[in-house]
Amino acid sequence: MEHDSLAGDANGCNQGIDGRLSRSWFRQGALPLAPHLLGQTLVRRTSEGLIRCRIVETESYVAPLDKGSHAYGNLRTKRTETMFQDGGKAYVYLIYGMHYCLNVVAAEQEQAEAVLIRAVEPLSQLDADLMRARRPIRSRKAADISNGPGKLCAALDINKRFDGADLVMGEELWIDQGIQIPYAHIACAARINIPYAEEYADKLWRFYIAGNPYISVVDKQAVPLSSTARMMETFQAESGE
Repeated sequence: MEHDSLAGDANGCNQGIDGRLSRSWFRQGALPLAPHLLGQTLVRRTSEGLIRCRIVETESYVAPLDKGSHAYGNLRTKRTETMFQDGGKAYVYLIYGMHYCLNVVAAEQEQAEAVLIRAVEPLSQLDADLMRARRPIRSRKAADISNGPGKLCAALDINKRFDGADLVMGEELWIDQGIQIPYAHIACAARINIPYAEEYADKLWRFYIAGNPYISVVDKQAVPLSSTARMMETFQAESGE
């Protein structure tokens, strides 16, 4: 796979300690951060060892204008307070009273932007086995272990106690630099199940690695991030810089 599209100071992966992504890197806004998270490695420390997964699908949520965001209108509640923290923190919430969702807080403190991690791919069979031990499934389709936000949290044993966790310095959950995904291989599509977002419901703010089997929902109307319109919306510049 080519590694030519995320190079440079603005979009490249700045390493922190031990190969982890740095705090400054997470301070990108949620729109540019979401595609840049694709290919990075989500790491979960367990009693049996480390579980490593490649992030393959994300969604951006950008307060205060985005009606799909929990912090729309800069709403501050006990739940959304984590979104107002500095970039690189985890925002974890419960949906339908049964499924946890992991988000990465983006941008600077007080900006309330976040990126939902929708799907991950285990990097090895051992990683997959450790995940399956936490989320036993009958499906013969390997991707069913983590091809959705609730599924991946169950497989990685991520729950509300990780809300506010530091993904830069944490010891149980963090993000390492992974591989770089060319913009031409990144698909842009509408976010999932947010009709209440009104005019923001159709924004192409979901990003995924085209062709990856762990994607939660493949959108036939998706367009590559490398198209001029998508580059301009995501990065506010045709060049992506």
